[in-house]
Amino acid sequence: MNKLYTIIVAGGSGLRMQTSVPKQFLLLNGLPVLMHTINRFYKIDKQQTIVLVLPAEHSDYWSKLCQEYNFKTPHIVTNGGKTRFESVKNGLSLVSQESIVVIHDGVRPLVSAKTILLCKKKALEFGNAIPVIDMDESVRMITEQGSVSVERNRYKKVQTPQVFKSSVIIEAYKQDYSPLFTDDASVVENMGVEINLVEGNKENIKITHSSDLLIASELIKQMVDI
Repeated sequence: MNKLYTIIVAGGSGLRMQTSVPKQFLLLNGLPVLMHTINRFYKIDKQQTIVLVLPAEHSDYWSKLCQEYNFKTPHIVTNGGKTRFESVKNGLSLVSQESIVVIHDGVRPLVSAKTILLCKKKALEFGNAIPVIDMDESVRMITEQGSVSVERNRYKKVQTPQVFKSSVIIEAYKQDYSPLFTDDASVVENMGVEINLVEGNKENIKITHSSDLLIASELIKQMVDI
């Protein structure tokens, strides 16, 4: 199974950034965030098919950015939906053969090559894999009575890319949408499939707030693995 599809989902707005420019298009060290993300994956496997899922209203703006920054990394653009679930489903419709499918957040430009390759290797062997990192702060669970402390070693922070054999993920996305589907792993898990975990990288932050952009600016200077 040599064919690889990478679906990059970029449907964010600028609301939490308090900017009119969607966060995936903000500049990070001289290049839009989304271009950093696409390049991360392309450098690892230049034969893969990269599918970028964008809101339809952002397509023209993305084309202009590609011209402005002379961005020539090969990729296909398709329209997103009203929810992330719909957007991923649209991206999956372009998977035309048995393959490994990688699904990644467009605003995670700092995923390491090691994390990507670990996920791919595990998915090839067991059908799926997602990267996680340890909780490094105390955790409390909200209850009807207030809140209680919980053992943080029993919990993990989940990242992307989330990687699946195409037959698994395509079948999973035939299900009706549920608000419990917070990521692709939860969609697959709903079919009764066990999810396999691999170690992620702490630098693989999701750029959501303006402070994240500042952190990413420093971190990206240190990323030398690809």
